[in-house]
Amino acid sequence: MDLKSLPSSKESTKADENRRSSNYHPSIWGDHFINVSSNDKYPNAEVEKRFETLKAEVEKLLMSNNTAWKTIEEIVTLVDQLQRLGVAYHFENEIKEDLQSIYNSHVNSNCDVNYDHNNDLYTFALRFRLLRQHGYKVSADIFKKFKDEKGEFKAMLTNDARGLLCLYEASYLRVQGENILEEACEFSRKHLKSLLPHISTSLANQVEHSLEIPLHRGMPRLEARQYISIYEADNSTRNELILELAKLDFNLLQELHRRELSEISRWWKDIDFATKLPFARDRLVECYFWILGVYFEPKYSITRKFMTKIIAIASVIDDIYDVYGTLEELKLFTHAIERWEVAAANELPKYMQVCYFALLDVVKEMEDKPVNKEPPGCMHYAKEAIKGLVRAYFVEAKWFNAKYVPTFEEYMENSTMSSGYPMLAVEALVGLEDMAITKQALDWAISVPKIIRYSSLIARLDDDVRTYKVEQERGDAPSSVECYMQQYGVSEEEACNKIKEMVEIEWMNINEEIQDPNHPPLQWLLPSLNLARMMVVLYQNGDGYTNSSGKTKDRIASLLVDPLPM
Repeated sequence: MDLKSLPSSKESTKADENRRSSNYHPSIWGDHFINVSSNDKYPNAEVEKRFETLKAEVEKLLMSNNTAWKTIEEIVTLVDQLQRLGVAYHFENEIKEDLQSIYNSHVNSNCDVNYDHNNDLYTFALRFRLLRQHGYKVSADIFKKFKDEKGEFKAMLTNDARGLLCLYEASYLRVQGENILEEACEFSRKHLKSLLPHISTSLANQVEHSLEIPLHRGMPRLEARQYISIYEADNSTRNELILELAKLDFNLLQELHRRELSEISRWWKDIDFATKLPFARDRLVECYFWILGVYFEPKYSITRKFMTKIIAIASVIDDIYDVYGTLEELKLFTHAIERWEVAAANELPKYMQVCYFALLDVVKEMEDKPVNKEPPGCMHYAKEAIKGLVRAYFVEAKWFNAKYVPTFEEYMENSTMSSGYPMLAVEALVGLEDMAITKQALDWAISVPKIIRYSSLIARLDDDVRTYKVEQERGDAPSSVECYMQQYGVSEEEACNKIKEMVEIEWMNINEEIQDPNHPPLQWLLPSLNLARMMVVLYQNGDGYTNSSGKTKDRIASLLVDPLPM
């Protein structure tokens, strides 16, 4: 659809001066990524040859672990390093074999009682975390051996910074009812803080970073960027081949991601949302960063570009419903989305047509050039997911216009959908290039299964508890904080504390879904986990998406602007 020549429209009957405005700051990136000039000769033949050589050498290390059977500590340390450095995706099969061997030999067969490193907290905690991350069911009771006769963690552990850090990271893989891991989290956090002045700079940097955002809740690419520097500074464990591979891989990925963002930025500028819809947030780069947290690997390039376009348009639609549109206009827009046809735009105001046609065009593009031929009609699911999101937006708009404060339960039910995460979870599967997406997978995703619901509630509640005061000042609709306060007659502080507890429960529920022996393929589950992680990254100190000129800008620059020195 040519957005420069829109069909005639039915203009709003409401005066524009009655519309709300949130005065969002303009894009802080401008045309930066449009003007990115990629080096056509990079990677050149020499770089590619070196990269393949390094991959082969690291693969040998993994294979020798599997055949010569080095110590468990050496195996889990190597796997952990590859994951933290962001290069594990090159060795998925080898890592899977190593972890399966460890699980079969030292967990499933109950060999821990005879294990030589009975008191090695580092190895036990690291092995526990890696196995749980990869969907293995491992009992937390293995940590009982680190407790004394009083049922407290042994005093001898308080000076083991390396082991405590592993215990701390492992504790975030807990599920509900695992009190020993709750205790482990508090014990390790307390003693890591006290050890900070007395440990090496490299380890201290790692501890400080983990205390800020635990590894399990961090964005994989940011974690890799951070850990490469830590790994490089650690002379005691650094492997030069692995380090070189990690740095080279980071820069190669950055170059790919910059090219993708440049292409999407040109699309965004051609639509000209910033000029035509100035009331909405212009956050294309932040949207790409968000989706980069879901998928970063080269094989997901098409998915990444599709999802970025969808989330960017959804962000504008969110602002139309929250800020600018009149209730009558929103009713028309909701109806148009339900119809999903060009003719439906005739009843829309011109500003809505811009957004409507952009959305239809993006989905049509994927429909015309599908990544996967099966199942037939998979884009039907993409459309239905977007319709579900818009319906939830409209419910919130009706509440706002009626000055209705929903019950906490009503709010939670609708906000599961209005968070946008159920929609994104479906789009994440629709666009996958590396697997034949089955109808079963798409039926599963569109039904909003448990893990997608848990991730969505984290998104909504984490957002609310960190931004409700700003939203109150702006005159937005009531958040979960206000709904909870009104329904249960509690203070603002009590409501916030209760909601934070709920967020922690949802994190544990996500863990339980991944560790369920009968869980669906991890490839279905990981987008929801990664979407939850992005809430931690973007909303750590308030709304880092809407107000993206602070830490969010620095984080984006570290991944998409500044290459690593080789």
